[in-house]
Amino acid sequence: MISHYRFAGRLRPFRQAFLILCRFALLLGTGFAADPVIVRTQESDELFANPGMGWETFNRPRGQDKNLPGWIPSTVEYARWSWSQLEPQQGKLNLEFLDQELRKAHESGQKLAFRVKCCTPNNSAKAEFPDWLAGLGGKVFTVDSGHGKPPSQVPDLDDPVILKSHLNFIRMLGERYDGNPDLDHVDLGSVGWWGEWHLEPAKMPTLENQMKVVNAYLDAFKKTPLLMLAGAGECTTYAVQHGSGWRVDSFGDLGSATRKYNHSIGDYPASFTRNGVLDVWKKAPVAFEPRDSLADLIVQAPVEREVPGTHQKLSIAHPLRWIFNYGLALHGSYFNSKSAKFPEDPEFKSELQRFLKRLGYRLVLTELSHPAEVKIGSQLPLSMKWRNVGAAPCYRPYRVACQLSDNHGFRRVFVGSLTVNHWMPGSIELFTEDFFKEPSDLPLGELYQVNDSVALPSDIPPGEYVLSVGVVDEHSETPVIRLGIMGRNSEGWYPVSKLKIIP
Repeated sequence: MISHYRFAGRLRPFRQAFLILCRFALLLGTGFAADPVIVRTQESDELFANPGMGWETFNRPRGQDKNLPGWIPSTVEYARWSWSQLEPQQGKLNLEFLDQELRKAHESGQKLAFRVKCCTPNNSAKAEFPDWLAGLGGKVFTVDSGHGKPPSQVPDLDDPVILKSHLNFIRMLGERYDGNPDLDHVDLGSVGWWGEWHLEPAKMPTLENQMKVVNAYLDAFKKTPLLMLAGAGECTTYAVQHGSGWRVDSFGDLGSATRKYNHSIGDYPASFTRNGVLDVWKKAPVAFEPRDSLADLIVQAPVEREVPGTHQKLSIAHPLRWIFNYGLALHGSYFNSKSAKFPEDPEFKSELQRFLKRLGYRLVLTELSHPAEVKIGSQLPLSMKWRNVGAAPCYRPYRVACQLSDNHGFRRVFVGSLTVNHWMPGSIELFTEDFFKEPSDLPLGELYQVNDSVALPSDIPPGEYVLSVGVVDEHSETPVIRLGIMGRNSEGWYPVSKLKIIP
């Protein structure tokens, strides 16, 4: 299956004529000039899960998430663990725990993602960093947590002993788990409260030492995707320039009557621009997490907020639509709900459904054409039109494949070199005056016209065959993702047409 050429966008008249000539030439190459079969598929409105995107359960697999509604699918479990939990003894990872967590996620039909934390405010019960550091002479400082809470213990990442131990810990994680098929992504974390790259009121490690942590993750995880906090300044800029995606906390935050400051208008626009993350989605994924819980996203309408640096007052009439369109415009792939209680609000459910149907990638085969008959041993030309109607690319180089099958048990899969990770979604201009008033619906991605050719083997029996289309991963011939069209069978293929093979 060889990709001959591809056109993006609307086909102009001369391009249409060119394609017709190409199809005719391909048909002649089969020894046939018969009228082609043209199939136009029916798009599906189903909400489904795909690898590397979508709703994330939090600190538990989906089978144990009692707050997860049955209508929401999930392929990712996201967890946060302390350094002390993962390296209880110096130089020895807690492999039993980590392998068990990966296994539990796999058994739930998910992959695992995680972040490491070294300290948590107000956590006086148990330190998040290993107690064996004290025996090495590692320095720890005490931080006033505020609000009358007990002080917190924080490992000093500027201390050479602690920094060396932490960098070695990250190296061990990568040596053991980078590229693990059950690991979806890793947060580039472990610095600051909750591993979120801030430590108020204490002093953060020096920029030099922060960069050493960033580089340790980049070196350790070459195969498994990394996500970096979008607001960590120079560290964020450096990480995304070296292949990391990004994540953000407080997604959907519009402030409140008592808290005028908010992230969506007051922080993100300037921070994202300054840290250089706005175009990262084209090559690496974006993840969202609400401020505290799902209930935080439900805001009474209308909401009035001031745009920083101006005297402009915004009146947001439909906050939920505003929030979710904002996330799609940023080309999000993941949404971590913290496994919070689901709000009993009909509008929230309908808006969330709409959001999740486009979160991440959603690939639609709109049309397939091929000759009605082909000779054994010749080429089968396939002309297809594809569109990404989601909000982000598929970041894995999954491959388009077809299967020929008949009523006598014959099955054969043909995998080509065409990969789906180049099919981009639509896009809108961010943070303009109109955007702040109401982020518009994300347009559909461009239409991609592709022509492939399948070499039929000489031993294929003559007869009538069902032609099915699917998308397989890099190493197998089994369909790995769902398409946004009707007709999927139990094996993950989409039977779309029939083909007659003659001697």
